[in-house]
Amino acid sequence: MGKVLSFGELLLRICPDSAGEWLADNTFPVYVGGAEANVAAALSLWEVPSAYLTAVPDNFIARQLVGYLDDLHIDTSAIHYSGERIGLYFLDKGKDLKNAGVIYDRNYSSFSALTPGTIDWDKVLEGVTWFHFSAICPAINQAVAEVCEEALKAAAERNITISIDLNYRAKLWKFGKEPIEILPGLVKYCDVVMGNIWAAEKMLGIPVPENVVEEHQKQTYLQQSEISSKAILDLFPKCKSVANTFRFDHGKGIQYYTTLYTQDQLLVSKEFVAEAIAGKVGSGDCYMAGLIYGFYHQLEAQEVVDFATSAAFAKLFTESDFNTTRKEDIRAIVEPYEMA
Repeated sequence: MGKVLSFGELLLRICPDSAGEWLADNTFPVYVGGAEANVAAALSLWEVPSAYLTAVPDNFIARQLVGYLDDLHIDTSAIHYSGERIGLYFLDKGKDLKNAGVIYDRNYSSFSALTPGTIDWDKVLEGVTWFHFSAICPAINQAVAEVCEEALKAAAERNITISIDLNYRAKLWKFGKEPIEILPGLVKYCDVVMGNIWAAEKMLGIPVPENVVEEHQKQTYLQQSEISSKAILDLFPKCKSVANTFRFDHGKGIQYYTTLYTQDQLLVSKEFVAEAIAGKVGSGDCYMAGLIYGFYHQLEAQEVVDFATSAAFAKLFTESDFNTTRKEDIRAIVEPYEMA
């Protein structure tokens, strides 16, 4: 197997506290992130050959960031240097990216300025056997959506396995198109689709009955997961596996379990519950990395979903966007939270 190449925007997460104490202290935490960079970092930590493609300006901050990725043993040779700025987002510590309080500052970033024909895909995809991106990329603007399709066509022509995370960010879809107008044209190239039943409804048009939420029963969610997964496989014949995550907040706590539909069967992970966590950012990306890790190493399907779920739940106990938990430490972290 060759490299796993993750494609997306490198971001900095700025974390002012909601009480405003940062104004007096003149300081707040800054984390390196971005959905696909989070995947690349986790894979590299777990010793999967991991490469990352983004666009950054050619300045000292960008060079420091690329050096940081290099130190994590991520192959940064494909990174494209252009434009004038790195994208930012602001989020209070402990909050979720789906939270209404997230503030994006990504307009006119180097990545958002990418256009078709800019990337030499022959060169970039050399030695790559897995290509990963997320639905955040085409949410930025029409040109970046077209760059995504350009990448997927090039990867498909080379028989490279392709995965997508259907993460929906309402605040990013501002260029006159709805996800349903863009995503089906990209998902048709994908072998592995990860998300949840509501993202599949919003982005791919696969309906979720209202009673699913009203009942709020695990068995109902699992049944809908199988229905939605089968619908994705029917709509997109190239797709072989569909993963759905279920994460519910209970005060400061979390209930978490996932499913993987593959080889005509629905596999269900163990369920985990915690009363308190450190942060939610990057957990889904860690799950995606866990899926890629499992498939990359040709694990049994149940092992794949179990590893990915455990890795994602363990990620909830770290504050940084990047996963910092080694694969050999994951089990010990999550075991106390496993439901019987």
